[in-house]
Amino acid sequence: MSPKMLSKRVLAATVVFACLALASIPSVACTRCVYLGPEATVIVARSMDWAEDPGTNLYCFPRGMKRDGAAGPKSITWTSKYGSLICGFYDVGTVDGMNEKGLVANVLYLVESDYGKAEGEQPTLSITAWGQYVLDNYATVEEAVNELRKDPFVIIAPILPNKLPAQGHLALSDPSGDSAIFEYLQGKLVIHHNRKYQVMTNSPAFDQQLALDAYWQQIGGLTMLPGTNRAADRFVRASFYINAIPKTDDAKTAVASVFSVIRGVSVPLGLTTPGQPNIASTVWRTVYDHKKKILYFDSATSPTVFWVPLADMDFKEGAPVKKLELVGGHTYSGKAAAQFKDSKPFEFLAATAD
Repeated sequence: MSPKMLSKRVLAATVVFACLALASIPSVACTRCVYLGPEATVIVARSMDWAEDPGTNLYCFPRGMKRDGAAGPKSITWTSKYGSLICGFYDVGTVDGMNEKGLVANVLYLVESDYGKAEGEQPTLSITAWGQYVLDNYATVEEAVNELRKDPFVIIAPILPNKLPAQGHLALSDPSGDSAIFEYLQGKLVIHHNRKYQVMTNSPAFDQQLALDAYWQQIGGLTMLPGTNRAADRFVRASFYINAIPKTDDAKTAVASVFSVIRGVSVPLGLTTPGQPNIASTVWRTVYDHKKKILYFDSATSPTVFWVPLADMDFKEGAPVKKLELVGGHTYSGKAAAQFKDSKPFEFLAATAD
């Protein structure tokens, strides 16, 4: 047997074992993908797939907000350097958003997450504040990577309102097209940093996702792609399509193309998977235009898409927090910045170290 054939068989075996492992892992079915086009056109999309409505509202946070990590007496504290436009999660955490420098954070579920134990005097941070901490403090992916690899805090993960443990990994992208994936595995932070890391789903861990994708690239997406709603299959489809769609610097066309990709890997509303109760329907999708700094929001229960240019929001220190109410069936169409109302900021879900 040639080394090339052996390599393919080993890779195929890896895929089989990974897929068998996936069959026993409950996973919430979110997807994130980044489009890299000409003339600095960078667009990122994510789907929020959840077993119920996660009570998402949009918030505009100004610069200069004093924050607390909501993780006990050793909670890290900070003051936001940058304003941000974010998607809340049960109004207890930040799960998605863009700051005024164009940095985008997407938090997706990862059941394999292990954040380790808080020891000594190291500061602590509730995972519900992880995305917000990044958006508040960093302007680029590279800056975030350089600082977070220093382990400035220990993440503490509480139980979410739907009784699931708060387990997630974080994807970052910026206007340069740079990307990074942050995962806590066996108590250690693992960072994958490269602009080629355009796609992230849920289980398995990111290095195994890359191996699965490599196998399918050998097969060739034009002839066959895996079609289930499992995370590994969605990763492969998103990876193929985000690079197969035509590259253009026309923002309208590029955004429409990226929407078609993220919708193509979404889970139909109401669809459930026997034996996998947490592989869930897509509740909403976001698309961010890094170059123009625009958030597009697409609810699975609304017939219209709305968008919010960050240029239309007030991020000055001392400006009021603004909220766009989505809970309760509120729908919007077109530009929605004017529909935001003054609001109190939500409190991050408190977490305590064992």
